[in-house]
Amino acid sequence: RSPQTPPQVTPPTMTMGKNEWAAVFGASGVAMGAFGAHALKSTLESRGTIEAWKTAVLYQLVHAVALLALPETTSPLTVKLWTAGVPLFSGSIYGLALGGPKLLGPVTPIGGLCFIGGWLTLLL
Repeated sequence: RSPQTPPQVTPPTMTMGKNEWAAVFGASGVAMGAFGAHALKSTLESRGTIEAWKTAVLYQLVHAVALLALPETTSPLTVKLWTAGVPLFSGSIYGLALGGPKLLGPVTPIGGLCFIGGWLTLLL
């Protein structure tokens, strides 16, 4: 009897498309909004950063919905720029609102430029 070679198992690769990113950003945006309105409310109020937190949530949710609205024929560059923009823009604001390092400050406008660039790619 010859020894059998076990079958090759290839792990699935996860390539997230625009709808998957929209789902992640939408769900986490709602969670961050709720977290900021409840669990972190007193912290954000005492730091004077509740409006910044709300801005981060708003931009995250707007871009989650915008990703869903994109037709499948949209340039992949739009999706890449927006999916980079959410963690750079909103993520850095979340961190700053909670007292994160000042190094996060220059990251926010980079995320904003990603958002703007993504919108401009719709002209192509």
